[in-house]
Amino acid sequence: MLAFRSPAQAALRALAAPFAAALLLAAPPAAAGQPVDVALVLAVDISNSMDPEEQALQREGFVQAFRDPQVHQAIRNGMIGRVAVTYVEWAASSIQYVVVPWTVMEGGEGAMEFAAKLAQGAPHRGPRTSISGAIDTGMRLLRDGDYEAIRSVIDISGDGANNQGRPVTQARDEALAQGVVINGLPIMLNRGGAGPWDTAFLDEYYRDCVIGGPGAFMEPVRTREQFAVAIRNKIVREVAGLAEPAPLLRRAQASRPATNCTATETPWFRN
Repeated sequence: MLAFRSPAQAALRALAAPFAAALLLAAPPAAAGQPVDVALVLAVDISNSMDPEEQALQREGFVQAFRDPQVHQAIRNGMIGRVAVTYVEWAASSIQYVVVPWTVMEGGEGAMEFAAKLAQGAPHRGPRTSISGAIDTGMRLLRDGDYEAIRSVIDISGDGANNQGRPVTQARDEALAQGVVINGLPIMLNRGGAGPWDTAFLDEYYRDCVIGGPGAFMEPVRTREQFAVAIRNKIVREVAGLAEPAPLLRRAQASRPATNCTATETPWFRN
């Protein structure tokens, strides 16, 4: 079982880096598991609003990211020098596919193996967009992982707002209460608010309704050319634990009204 850590616990552990091995040996049996810098769930949207080209770009972006030397170096530079990653595709609250199960990476070799597994096969597809379902699935995967993680992160990649399942803020807040950080990759290639379940300002929606926790950030994708670089940058930041500067985040939040997180969550779409 994965041992969740609060932000305060993570900070104390970082300060005690020279004694990390001793602390791990002294851990109680209930928290036993392979120590890693981060346990990272990559939760990727495969809803029908994602066209085949977008899906291919998204998958290839993650493949290339784990082949990138910058990602390999970020893994090595961690306090432990080891991360655990799994990749799951999602649509409705009942549709989740674990494409690559938990994989431990200690540098380039493990990351390249992960990329090779991910490159195999075409992405799945499914109806609806349940971000809350993706978060709940991420939490289950974190609980089932046999790792003792300094940081636990769910990375949500998608092109729409929550329109099925339970309210996204409810799932988010429950995850944050357990010390999990949620980051986002809002895909904004075909934005326009075309229907009652869509939103034209997906980046603001993700910032206000999806991401959260200490150091949480998002990396919007607005053009097809951005995919590979945005995904690589996001993975490097998540592995290295690099956060968006707090003053920048506060300025962005202060410059616009709060997003209505329930606008796309009508009773019909929750069924």
